Amino acid sequence: MWERFLTAIKMVGSIAANLWSSGCVTAMTYEHYIGVIDAESVLAECGPMRLVIRAWRGERPQLQLARQAGKESILYLERIARCRLLLSRPCTQIEELPDYELARRMVTSVKAIGDDDLTPMAAVAGTIADAVADWLFERGTTRVIVENGGDISVRLVKGESANVGIRPRINSQQISHVIRLDGSQPAWGVTTSGVGGRSLTRGVASAVTVAAANASMADAAATAIGNACFVEDDGIVQVPAESIDPNTDLAGLSVTAEVGELSPEKVLHAIEGARRKTALLAQRKVIHGAFLALQNVFAITDGLKPYITPANEAGG
Repeated sequence: MWERFLTAIKMVGSIAANLWSSGCVTAMTYEHYIGVIDAESVLAECGPMRLVIRAWRGERPQLQLARQAGKESILYLERIARCRLLLSRPCTQIEELPDYELARRMVTSVKAIGDDDLTPMAAVAGTIADAVADWLFERGTTRVIVENGGDISVRLVKGESANVGIRPRINSQQISHVIRLDGSQPAWGVTTSGVGGRSLTRGVASAVTVAAANASMADAAATAIGNACFVEDDGIVQVPAESIDPNTDLAGLSVTAEVGELSPEKVLHAIEGARRKTALLAQRKVIHGAFLALQNVFAITDGLKPYITPANEAGG
């Protein structure tokens, strides 16, 4: 994920080239912005990261604490960036875990998926969202919702709940379904991947939304399931990843640039590939389940069915 990681962030000051030689850098400063959106929400922006942070104690929004969490998120991003080159390698090439905790979490999440071509960057957005949510939850909040560009981390005490809307097309604002989360488990992650999103995909899904016990794992899984949603067709245009982004962690792999109208049979074939991948990950208890959408067809896997409702039936 975040293949435009280097080109999107604005660096202040200079970085000596030799700092990159080992795969880690030692000092970076990024322009960033932290501000209040409304009575319940704080925005933290830095390069590719766009966090919307919400936290409550009971019914009372915790804006000041959310602002502090926004400051923490900038530090998380900077520390991950110091090992960006290491984290851009396929997990099969990473023999020793990085020293930084969040970088280790990224590696662990992607290794749990089991796809040889995934790099830890597939979990970066969800991992940062989790870290911010954990920081807030550890300080006595009872409900936390952190969204990082569509990848969402939720923390709930017993008795609390949260709703997350699902878009059947990643580049549309239309919500078709709602996932209802509750405090039966304290941590949730709901993340989405697909054609037209912020990150490159090797598949053709309009949207793959995954629910898991944390956003780091859900983020990596959504990438893998999105890649598995594929079928051969003349209307699908794939190009080398580096032709879109010279700094991508997917160099040498083909990614999807365009998806034409597919026949119903091919749509079902592609969704079946994604469904099988979802079933495998759910069987291994890596994720709960997924919502799979391609053009005008969608599927909901068994593990997600207890939590999902059509938007027109969800009510308030």
